[in-house]
Amino acid sequence: MIVGTVLIDLNLPGVTSLKEKRRRLKPLLTRLQNRFNISIAEVDFNDNLRLAQIGAAVVSNNKAFADQVIAKLIDHIRSEPEINLTDYRVEIL
Repeated sequence: MIVGTVLIDLNLPGVTSLKEKRRRLKPLLTRLQNRFNISIAEVDFNDNLRLAQIGAAVVSNNKAFADQVIAKLIDHIRSEPEINLTDYRVEIL
């Protein structure tokens, strides 16, 4: 069993309230979960208006597949117009 994990740091420009932050993040996380069949959640910076850290995990029997899913996930997040990806860290277990 191969487990691929990624921590993704995001910048949310122009956010002025936690409600607006949730309005941007919740639909994104739902779309990513459905599209890539991954587990994903906000894991840090919960009280910071303009920063968010999300964690995602994919389970597979093939390391190359886990790498591919994570790469596509990162590319998809980079294409989001209201969210800036600032950093990410991948670990394959």
